[in-house]
Amino acid sequence: MRFFSRIVFICNCCFIAAVILRWVEIVSKKKGNGNGAIQLQPLESTIVVLGYGAIVVNFFFNIIVLLLLVQKKQPQVAQWQLWFNFLCLLAQVYYFFLA
Repeated sequence: MRFFSRIVFICNCCFIAAVILRWVEIVSKKKGNGNGAIQLQPLESTIVVLGYGAIVVNFFFNIIVLLLLVQKKQPQVAQWQLWFNFLCLLAQVYYFFLA
């Protein structure tokens, strides 16, 4: 569970970075510069793929945590990580489905 929570945390951080990169690229295209936010395209592509795939991984992680809590078992993960991943899931649902 700890390893999975770390993977989810990294994916959520990539989601935040991907949203910021998208915003930076939109702003730079409005200014007439279309080169991209980061000049290393493989790095940017990796961040975007991990970030946009984070909703799937994060959803499964939160389902597992919910099942553990229903069974009255304490997840072996730091409390701040649980909250961060849950809040990121809410942001991802808003970003992908409502915005």
